[in-house]
Parts: sequence; structure tokens; C-alpha cells
Amino acid sequence: MRALLQRVLEASVTVEGERISEIGPGLLVLVCAMEGDTEAEAEKLAARVAKLRIFQDEAGKMNRALTDVGGAALVVSQFTLAADTRRGNRPGFSTAAAPEQGRALYEHFATSLAGLGIPVQRGRFAADMKVALVNDGPITIWLDTAA
Repeated sequence: MRALLQRVLEASVTVEGERISEIGPGLLVLVCAMEGDTEAEAEKLAARVAKLRIFQDEAGKMNRALTDVGGAALVVSQFTLAADTRRGNRPGFSTAAAPEQGRALYEHFATSLAGLGIPVQRGRFAADMKVALVNDGPITIWLDTAA
């Protein structure tokens, strides 16, 4: 599984003009299930996200995790993280998990993250979402369980 983490002061998701979720300080987590991923990868990724030390401590060093700062996570499905741009000008997405598997792994990831004590809000799988955020830092981190 892949995830793009953005440390945020706030973030929200709007679908068809209705704000369906929002968080204050924490992480916007864009998640993509890849072909062949399992629940084990979703759990591994959730643990990495919860423990990644990218929040500042008292000395201003990135030394605190989401769990340490009491932050929340806004988890949004993002199949385009599977983009293959090696050939041509149009990305290919054939390595992304099929929609049914992608939905199940997205949900399992969000549930696993919540199970680690992180307040979790979600986007809407396969919806045309408008995602708003105020990036803090900016801090943006790429994670891939296959790497």
C-alpha cells in the first residue's frame, strides 16, 4: 500500500457541496491499495503512520508522533498514487488494486489506524471529492509498504 502524508493544521473533504469530514491539527493521509496488497499491508501502514515522528517537540525538532500530539487523521482514498508515468504522457493505473479490493483495504487501513488510538475521519471511496488543507511546514511524506 502507498500513502502520502501531509502534516496539516486543518483539512476537510467536501462531496457534492456537502462537507462530509474535517479535522484540526494532524495528518491528511492519501491512501492507495496496490494490486496484491493484503490486510497485513494495511495494518503495517497504519502502524507506520501512527508512529512516524514528524511533529515538533519542545525544541522544535521533528521528534513526536501523531499519538504523542493528540492529532487526528483524515484518510482519503487516492488510486492515482499508483500512477505509472514511465511511458508517454498519460499515466497508467493498472497496478492499483481493483475497486472492491481497494475499498476493503482502504476501510481496513482507516479502522486499523483508529484502533491505534488515532481519531480518524474519512473521505468517501470513489467519490469526486474536494479536499482542502492547510499544510503545516510544509511537511509531506511518501510511504510505501513495498519499499
